[in-house]
Amino acid sequence: MYTDSHCHLSDPQLLERLPELLAAMQAAQVDRAMCICTTLEEFDTVLGLALRHPQLWATVGVHPDQEDVAEPTLDDLLARGALPRVLAIGETGLDYYRLNGRSVADMAWQRERLRTHVRAARRLGKPLVIHTRSASDDTLAILREEGEDGSPGAAGGVFHCFTETADVARAALDLGFYISFSGILTFKNAQPLRDVAAFVPLDRLLIETDSPYLAPVPHRGKTNQPAWVPHVAAQVAALRGLPVEQVAAATSANFDRLFRPGTTP
Repeated sequence: MYTDSHCHLSDPQLLERLPELLAAMQAAQVDRAMCICTTLEEFDTVLGLALRHPQLWATVGVHPDQEDVAEPTLDDLLARGALPRVLAIGETGLDYYRLNGRSVADMAWQRERLRTHVRAARRLGKPLVIHTRSASDDTLAILREEGEDGSPGAAGGVFHCFTETADVARAALDLGFYISFSGILTFKNAQPLRDVAAFVPLDRLLIETDSPYLAPVPHRGKTNQPAWVPHVAAQVAALRGLPVEQVAAATSANFDRLFRPGTTP
């Protein structure tokens, strides 16, 4: 019924509880979850989860906030991205939120890393999982410069854990991307984000937990898990005046259309 399009089950605090979390997913009718890779060092763990559990899928990528890790080359991403159970390239993008005394100009390495991921995604014909924080103008500009304009041959993808404005959402949608919302949508102070979620077309919308982070109300402050993605769906349903079952079906269909899990073993 439900699909968690973005979680981090390779995180040690979730990995050690994996049997419990998979059972909770089943009980909550969360049929699938995408396990997101954030470093090359963790890729084998992420892929192993997807290979051992048919309800789990994998990505490959290096998060923009990750420093002092192996820098991905195009060949690194192409080789890992072609493996069975790997549906997308990312998590990648730009994050200027924690500059730690650096300037935006100093973050050129992030921008080059993003370009490498985009080029791999286009070569593989697999979508991108985009993270952008305090950097939406540069993220959108690089995607356009790399040919991600929704035209044939573009990789497309999703802006995950969306927290930006309606204007950024419109720009991402115009480039052919989907928009994914997390438990932040349920937070008391998130009305501007709920307004964006009400605007995004239902056929371009995904839901996620980003677990172990950002647990939705009524679990806020706890360690998040895929079984709680129905709370995000319920918030979307309330915003639109729809049955939650319709939101679950639509977002799961969107996951299938974007990531095409049926095309890899």
